[in-house]
Amino acid sequence: MLSVSNLSVQFGKRVLFDEVNTTFTTGNCYGVIGANGAGKSTFLKILSGKMDATSGHVHLEPGKRMSVLEQDHFAYDDLPVLETVIMGNKPLFAIKKEMDEIYAKVDFSDKDGERVGELQIEFEEMNGWNADSDAAALLSNLGISEANHYSLMNELDGKQKVRVLLAQALFGNPDVLIMDEPTNDLDFETINWLENFLANYDNCVIVVSHDRHFLDAVCTHISDIDFAKINHYSGNYTFWYESSQLAARQRAQQNKKAEEKAKELQEFIMRFSANVAKSKQATSRKKMLERLKVEDIKPSSRRYPAIIFDRDREAGDQILNIEGLKASVDGEVLFQNVDINLAKGDKVAVISKNSRATSAFYQIINGNTEAEAGTYKWGVTTSQAYLPVDNSEFFDNDMTLVDWLRQWSKTEEEREEVFVRGFLGKMIFSGEEALKTARVLSGGEKVRCMLSRMMMIRANVLMLDEPTNHLDLESITAFNNSLKNFKGTVLFTTHDHEFAQTVANRIIELTPTGVIDRYLTFDDYMNDKKIKEQREKMYGVGV
Repeated sequence: MLSVSNLSVQFGKRVLFDEVNTTFTTGNCYGVIGANGAGKSTFLKILSGKMDATSGHVHLEPGKRMSVLEQDHFAYDDLPVLETVIMGNKPLFAIKKEMDEIYAKVDFSDKDGERVGELQIEFEEMNGWNADSDAAALLSNLGISEANHYSLMNELDGKQKVRVLLAQALFGNPDVLIMDEPTNDLDFETINWLENFLANYDNCVIVVSHDRHFLDAVCTHISDIDFAKINHYSGNYTFWYESSQLAARQRAQQNKKAEEKAKELQEFIMRFSANVAKSKQATSRKKMLERLKVEDIKPSSRRYPAIIFDRDREAGDQILNIEGLKASVDGEVLFQNVDINLAKGDKVAVISKNSRATSAFYQIINGNTEAEAGTYKWGVTTSQAYLPVDNSEFFDNDMTLVDWLRQWSKTEEEREEVFVRGFLGKMIFSGEEALKTARVLSGGEKVRCMLSRMMMIRANVLMLDEPTNHLDLESITAFNNSLKNFKGTVLFTTHDHEFAQTVANRIIELTPTGVIDRYLTFDDYMNDKKIKEQREKMYGVGV
């Protein structure tokens, strides 16, 4: 359906893609992955025609329609919401616009009547008469209330605009759907709806995402950008990750017989084949995995940071006691009546429909701001390390990374340049990268530095406010695994479903009227009907 032939992209001396040949077919969802800077977003721009390749070309099958998730949140500010969604189907919208212009004529002629008749036939064939209702249904499913359907786009906030633009991309059942980070700024409920929608989508989807749960739920293939090439692998992200790790281990096992490796890999493939997601794609996905051969599985060249959290000492039984905590902003209550007793070994996902509530909570218990009411007390044996959602104040200087990290050294050995450089190397700041200045770091580099700082502190309580922001899949995966293995206590807030599900053993939800506190996994919490009813009452709206 969509093919790429001899595609090359070069910026100066840097080769991003070299003679790429690949095809994207109907009925499959391709998750495009690659290290930061590999060219994921560039590739999507070339597929959608927003950027030209150095050489080669992209071919879309004649008669097929492509839709792209719009990244410019201000492009439609002067247009009504419903009209913005319908514009996602450009041929349909063009017909609708021409009909409206003809109907608006004062001197409506017989020729105009004939033209309208022709347009109406085309419009009906495209299911145009249901366009408004279809667009409205999409908007409602994505959390845009009916009251906003006829508002102008510039009247919506940023998160609402993201949902409208997502509805625009999905509208009209496009033959090829291209999306770059579609889950950004969506809550868990909306992401779940999108996962179900795409898992049952009959056409071709090409998506870039750092959300592993999303990639696992929707992808039939992983399209890996590595060594300036793009290779498709059957299965979802977890299958690709674990199989590439297995292939790397097998490559290192020089003495292991080929038939033993083949048996091990086939057993691995069959285990995944038996656990594919429930969707229309499940049967075909299972067959694809079962047909895989040993040589189809290849190790990745990815580098994963060595994120390991140690503790100077083990904490006692008393970790944190909170009584009657309350916070407000500009008269709006973020949370109140918060009573929490944190126990040793708790790994708590702190959630709220309002991200300002969770950030305010962390700022208070770290002593950075005052609560409006209530108290908190840390246990005397606890030590804390905090990763704020906004880390900019830590990097407002011209220190090299070696000097920057050395600030948190505790021993003479840790102050030695060899030690600090070795530490940074494990966090993928090797060679000259360790001499970068703090001020010029990218968002992902800053988070990796903050994680390095936390590892140096060796606290027994970790607090993490949206820790996966700006990180690539490799860093997120390593980070996730480190927290699963951490023996201390963790408080964290995240929009990464896999992170929440695999780390948390307790969920604490902050609402404007109180707190919900349950020892449950994230999925069990979100799927519990009684908790859902309680949440609706405490927020005062449907959730």
